[in-house]
Amino acid sequence: MDLELRHLKIIRAIAEAGSLTKAASVLGLAQPALSAQLKRVERMLGGRLFERGRHGVRPTPLGELVLHRTRVVLPAVTELQEEAVRFAHAFAGAPRFRLGGTHGPLLGGLVDRLATAHPGVPVTTYTSWSEREVAQGVGEGRLDFALIGTCGESPPPATDRLTWREVGTDPVFVMLAHDHPLAARRQISLADLAHASWTDVPGDGCFADCFAAACARAGFTPASVYETDTASCVHLVQVGRAVGLCRATFPPTPGLVTRPLAGAPLSWRHLIGWHPGAPSAGLATTVLGHAREAHAEAVARNTDYAAWLVGHPGFGPAHPAAV
Repeated sequence: MDLELRHLKIIRAIAEAGSLTKAASVLGLAQPALSAQLKRVERMLGGRLFERGRHGVRPTPLGELVLHRTRVVLPAVTELQEEAVRFAHAFAGAPRFRLGGTHGPLLGGLVDRLATAHPGVPVTTYTSWSEREVAQGVGEGRLDFALIGTCGESPPPATDRLTWREVGTDPVFVMLAHDHPLAARRQISLADLAHASWTDVPGDGCFADCFAAACARAGFTPASVYETDTASCVHLVQVGRAVGLCRATFPPTPGLVTRPLAGAPLSWRHLIGWHPGAPSAGLATTVLGHAREAHAEAVARNTDYAAWLVGHPGFGPAHPAAV
């Protein structure tokens, strides 16, 4: 049997997890199956790679040698695969825009602007709840640009591989049924909603933790949070089942209103990312400009947000010179 990349991935997973049980969970394997594979690899390499103990496993000297090489080989192979995909797409024919995005109001605006400015050039989209998944698609060459958001000032994914530029920063507003007792207020304190149920779209960033922390500062723990798709969030708010969290650019919708949270305790930063070595990187300035214009248009459509921005200059569309 020859040594394969999957064997190196197994060795790395065991070392990083510190136990066979945890590594098996990460790899999606049963522990007996993982143990059997490890034994086969150890026979192939001529010795034990890990010492088993009460507190897990630790590499043997042979294991340290193999791990050292593994840390070089696996990233190199990943980089080779990604570069090959980007190279292949460089010669794939006519130009196109392959956009990846998380769910939000800006992706549609960006698609519309690109299709209008570049008639005849295909524009395709891929959406995911996961910012990391979208960024990975760009890094692997399956997508040209990522339009994502990050909570507050938290960094975007894959900063070591992708170039990111800011599109704009929005406060997080609260979304209420139009007949909610607080709907007539110009702004709402989190503490006023201490007994509410909440609804929000899922994601893999820190927003859920930041929301929980903001509620704790306001003196309460949310009774419940329904994480679901945008349409379901809107429905839950419209029928009075929950209040929602949304970006301030959320478009006007029948049956509900959006209101600022006092003190703007939560914010959302819109970003465009691309791989600097991809053929499409030459279009990055154009795509960034269209994304910023789409964000400015979304702000203008929400008159309540546009009015709120007058007194909050730290938010809104990014300055054209921003990096």
